[in-house]
Amino acid sequence: MDGLDDADAVVTGGLAAQAVDGHEARHAASPVGQHGHGDHGAGGTCPNCGATRAGAFCQTCGQAAHIHRDMMGFAHDVVHGVFHFDGKFWTTLPMLALRPGQLTRRYIDGERQKFVTPMAMFLFSVFLMFAIVSNIGFMSGVGGKSGALAGVTQDLTTARREVVDETVRTRTEIAELEAVRARRVAAGQDMAAADQRLAKLREDLRGLSIAAAAIPGEGSPKVEAAAAGRQKPSQAEIKGWFAQRVEHFRENPKLAFYKMKTAGYKYSWALIPLSLPFLWVMFAWRRRFGLYDHAVFATYSIAFMSLLVVVSTLMAAWLGKPAIMWFALLLIPPVHMYKQLRYGYLLSRLSAVWRTVLLLGVVTVTSTLFFLWLLYLGVAD
Repeated sequence: MDGLDDADAVVTGGLAAQAVDGHEARHAASPVGQHGHGDHGAGGTCPNCGATRAGAFCQTCGQAAHIHRDMMGFAHDVVHGVFHFDGKFWTTLPMLALRPGQLTRRYIDGERQKFVTPMAMFLFSVFLMFAIVSNIGFMSGVGGKSGALAGVTQDLTTARREVVDETVRTRTEIAELEAVRARRVAAGQDMAAADQRLAKLREDLRGLSIAAAAIPGEGSPKVEAAAAGRQKPSQAEIKGWFAQRVEHFRENPKLAFYKMKTAGYKYSWALIPLSLPFLWVMFAWRRRFGLYDHAVFATYSIAFMSLLVVVSTLMAAWLGKPAIMWFALLLIPPVHMYKQLRYGYLLSRLSAVWRTVLLLGVVTVTSTLFFLWLLYLGVAD
């Protein structure tokens, strides 16, 4: 099901980006023509807004005169919405990768029709990143119970069960031997053999308690409660809130990582407002640049970093060398940040360099805060 979920994420991201980019109106429904198409002519009434159309597009709302309602047209809409962005994507992508500063500045200065909007680019790239990273070889195994991790998990489960069973057996034998000893004391018989056996069993019981405490995912209080048949002690009596959630994570890491991935889909946008205060401080004395400039900068930057993760992950999986991904993620972002800062904010080389160094620190802080938030959501009940 994970593959289907992630494929759905890519389609959802593309369609969401298409909607944000403001061009879905061109594909609105209309009355069906003879072959599943609407009016192809230049004139007539626009079915979307009711205005009289004078050309191939409505001069009021922009909807095309050529509209369709057949399955081929529907399939085209899906592919078009996910990968095309009305042609702007292929104009924006090279600029985002190679000339991010010029893209940022030109968009802020008003060249909007030539490029995909920052938020549309962000949505598509983030959804694509989560889908790719979740399903590529060495990355998809994180948090899963496959391969070596599944074997370790199974071994731990077996060990915990054996410790509980052995503890129950030892306690039962101790209880029976104590009853026998009591009868022998009443009869005035020798207790040396019984006392020696009891000492050995009690020593074994202490060893089992130590073993139970050493097995990840299960502490000795649970083993003691299960072995003695008593009511399980409350979590407040055994461990604190944090320790309890760490235990949950260890018991079911796959569920925790799945919850983190789902939260990442939902809250990835939070990286943008997290970045804005830091960017504002970096340019506080330059009144020309406001929060809008910083929002465009941050959104395009995060979109590029997401696409970089996608490309580097695919390359690493194709070549079988994960080190390539980490090398790309360490080398390329500082260069990209420098170029976007210098030309997006029209800075000198020196100003761009020191702000790049500061921005790397900002990214570290915001990424850490975001990861901690996802980790909390992953382990919280």
